[in-house]
Amino acid sequence: MRNASRRGFFARILVIASALVLPPVSGVFAAEPVTVFAAASLKDVLGTIAEDWKSETGGTVVLSFAASSALAKQIEEGAPADLFISADLKWMDYLAKADQLVADTRTDLLGNRIVLVAPAEATATVHIEKSFPLADLLGDGHLAMGNTDAVPAGVYGKAALEALGVWDSVKDKVAQAENVRAALLLVSRQEAPLGIVYETDAKADPKVKVLDRFPEDSHPAIIYPAAVLKQAKGPEAKEFLAYLQSAKAHAIFTDAGFTVLSKTN
Repeated sequence: MRNASRRGFFARILVIASALVLPPVSGVFAAEPVTVFAAASLKDVLGTIAEDWKSETGGTVVLSFAASSALAKQIEEGAPADLFISADLKWMDYLAKADQLVADTRTDLLGNRIVLVAPAEATATVHIEKSFPLADLLGDGHLAMGNTDAVPAGVYGKAALEALGVWDSVKDKVAQAENVRAALLLVSRQEAPLGIVYETDAKADPKVKVLDRFPEDSHPAIIYPAAVLKQAKGPEAKEFLAYLQSAKAHAIFTDAGFTVLSKTN
């Protein structure tokens, strides 16, 4: 092989090798993961939607679940999150006042109901109405609820029991949990004979059954707002929020028992 041809051959080899090891210059890079802080009651349904999002876009969603109150305070203290979904308006308002939200992204995403649950094997029946015999149903047992001062499901539950005139008869029997899923678990494990949880939680656990729904006029409307946080790393948070408002996501939410409040994108 002549020297000139040999130099051309090796030059072509170097070009090919460089293409293999150097980053592309087209501007197409892997999307940033979207970190979502969400109310504990959304655990199952958001897991499903996040998997669909990944299969359709290749994007990754990192999900962190807890009581809305705990998550809001973590965000205020600087916890790295891109998107927040609360189980009530109060904790979204809390972050709005702390100037943590991208204001024009806030949307009322979902609605829910609270219900009285018992272990699946329980034989008790009850109709929830004014002065219904909740204390008698509990006997020596405890009523599992989210923390009634901070956890939205607990706040809704206490409001309903007060409106129905039975709170004073059971307040000393309440087992307050750190979030609604923890309250559900107490009933599911038969550590509490009754609990107040979201209807969607009860639907997700075959070890509990719904005794009755609480009247909607006995407590504030249950609304799940969502918003992108100002500390979001990139556009992916807005894109995932838009996906949560797609027809496909709406179908998943509805199948899980949520009421869809946002318009379909």
